[in-house]
Amino acid sequence: MTDVGSKDSTALLRSPLHERHAALGAKFAAFGGWDMPLEYAGGGVLKEHAAVREEVGVFDVSHLGKARIAGPGAAEFTNACLTNDLGRIKPGKAQYTLCCDEASGGVVDDIIAYLHGEDHVFLIPNAANTAEVVRRLRAAAPDDLEITDEHRDFAVLAVQGPRSAELLARLGLPTEHEYMSFTTARLDGVELTVCRTGYTGEHGYELVVPAADAVRVWDALFGTDLPVRACGLAARDTLRTEMGYPLHGQDLSSDITPVQARSGWAVGWSKPAFWGRSALVAEKAAGPRRTLWGLVATDRGIPRPHMQVLAGDQVVGEITSGTFSPTRKIGIALALLDSAAGLSEGDTVEVDVRGRRSTMTVTKPPFVQPSVR
Repeated sequence: MTDVGSKDSTALLRSPLHERHAALGAKFAAFGGWDMPLEYAGGGVLKEHAAVREEVGVFDVSHLGKARIAGPGAAEFTNACLTNDLGRIKPGKAQYTLCCDEASGGVVDDIIAYLHGEDHVFLIPNAANTAEVVRRLRAAAPDDLEITDEHRDFAVLAVQGPRSAELLARLGLPTEHEYMSFTTARLDGVELTVCRTGYTGEHGYELVVPAADAVRVWDALFGTDLPVRACGLAARDTLRTEMGYPLHGQDLSSDITPVQARSGWAVGWSKPAFWGRSALVAEKAAGPRRTLWGLVATDRGIPRPHMQVLAGDQVVGEITSGTFSPTRKIGIALALLDSAAGLSEGDTVEVDVRGRRSTMTVTKPPFVQPSVR
């Protein structure tokens, strides 16, 4: 759930780790209003991607939003707004969920919700959408609930890869908790949250750290003798695309519903209320007019967002995310395909790659074997 970058380079916010990135020769780009590292000198996307698949990489994702819902019935209120069912989890667990538009069912944002207790929920939305999510929650909240935007109060460091647990254990941090659970810990006097989450398909953790202490934690992660590599958001994008994880603004949006994006698993269909319920229940019953599929190139074509997908001379869809897969050494994509085209897994389509037709096979993601556990 990373963010679509803004093109405006003026007045961009900076991570508390900006100077550390600059010292590593980072190439910066705008993401959701923040100036964030895209890739680093001496490595680049391919080496950073490989580090996460084979060893351990660390991403600064401090641009991600942070918001807190506190007060009597905070969890019940959150559950009546967001799609997934918080009643399925206990305090100390995190849950992937969606904030949908009440009228259309389109996805305003995808969010990780940390359930601390019935009176306390912490949210991590996407950077570009944090203010809108907070606005909608505040508009719906009763007077005794406090909704606070803490976007700049915390840094988030994603420690991802098969040796991520080994790295955290070297630092005395907890590693044995279950996937999608979190716990608090201390590192060199810094209190932080360690959550077994990630956006790469590998075993990994996300550390939520007070912004003022981010440098100390970053330095500790790079202070062991393990082969830790700093990774930018370009590698994060190739990693998540290989897993078929959606990106808000491309594979999910106000115009793309969870039913169309195959994200119905993140919807508590039996709940009596959540934003967009009526529209989504109706769409699910009728069947979506388009569905998100994976595409794998059978030639050297590299698909990119907004390229047309064709069956013969008929346009049957559009690429939402596309890239070169560093793991498979081939082009892969997510694409919204028209239901009326009747396409299914194993069918062949073509993609208009800059005026040349590239042949691709329809498939269901992920494109690589996941290692999340």
